[in-house]
Amino acid sequence: QQQVVESGGGLVQPGGSLRLSCAASGFRLSNYAVGWYRQAPDKECELVANIDRGGSSTNYADSVKGRFTISRDNAKNTVYLQMNSLSPDDTAMYYCNAVGITTVEAMCVLIESEKSWGQGTQVTVSS
Repeated sequence: QQQVVESGGGLVQPGGSLRLSCAASGFRLSNYAVGWYRQAPDKECELVANIDRGGSSTNYADSVKGRFTISRDNAKNTVYLQMNSLSPDDTAMYYCNAVGITTVEAMCVLIESEKSWGQGTQVTVSS
């Protein structure tokens, strides 16, 4: 059975930090470049960070650059997102999924249709 579980979200104050995990089972996450997408009800779905298959190259949306760090441990079949200096603007459901096999827009359609890899993890930044 193929499964992905995102975890690590929660409620945090502005300026705080969270570390999200994307753990896969039943398939090799290393087969994919992986990204973290986020979705809030009143905002456009956004790819905030992605990492290549080997973990040697990363990219970030301008909105999170310098604050978020994506990494992966292929031996653990897990991708991480370290989030620092969090802002209320970062409040969203965060999902991990493949990148490079379709457009961000198409992947966001899947996320919005509840067809993403996993269930997502909620990040709420509030004082």
